[in-house]
Amino acid sequence: MEDQIIEEGKFRYIEIGEGTPMIILHGLMGGLSNFQGVTEYFPAKGYQVLIPELPIYDMPMLKTTVKNFAKFLKEFIEFKGLNDVILLGNSLGGHIGLLHTKMYPEIVKALVITGSSGLYESAMGDGYPKRGDYEFIKKKAQDVFYDPAVATKEIVDEVFATVNDRMKLVKTLAIAKSAIRHNMSKDLPHMNTPTCIIWGENDSVTPPNVATEFHELLPDSDLFWIEKCGHAPMMEHPDEFNKILEAWLVQRNF
Repeated sequence: MEDQIIEEGKFRYIEIGEGTPMIILHGLMGGLSNFQGVTEYFPAKGYQVLIPELPIYDMPMLKTTVKNFAKFLKEFIEFKGLNDVILLGNSLGGHIGLLHTKMYPEIVKALVITGSSGLYESAMGDGYPKRGDYEFIKKKAQDVFYDPAVATKEIVDEVFATVNDRMKLVKTLAIAKSAIRHNMSKDLPHMNTPTCIIWGENDSVTPPNVATEFHELLPDSDLFWIEKCGHAPMMEHPDEFNKILEAWLVQRNF
């Protein structure tokens, strides 16, 4: 999907389709292509799908926080002249979507989270990868999915390159600490934005009880499970993910 990236000002993003804006927020190690199933499906259904490249490794160290990523998202939305957006985030992207929705509820019409951090301290991974140990990184990447085959060599290579880049590794740790600081358990009961929670039944990064807690704490949420599925349902079961999300959007008239 790299060839589809648009560069304007300080923003790099993919934009496909016309209609209701759906902004996709990728995770810490997740590339834009993780959402290929979503970007191929929803434009034909009347949605303008946008995936901004989040400045995860480009912010100054002191600004490498979930809150600053949420502010960056607001700047992107303003830059594109959008309102009444649907935010869809996986892992760290879900956390950014949640915090942005808390900070700017007037902009967000609906929120979709899958394998999101924001409640569970180990959501960024338990223990940081041994640099230089490719097999260790490969096992870590495979553990994200129910089916280890989803962790292609390309995905493993990308994670390996990230953890072997000292500055990226340091910033990954900074983001993990920021995510822990920005635990949202006290905020969620006051957030009335309609929220669709789609979770893998076998998610080992953000276990199923995390999804249940999100559902209990968010006043207007619906929870859906996908069987034989890990931390990234939109990658592992794209068709089922799209069907669940589309049905929810139709039911909610979004």
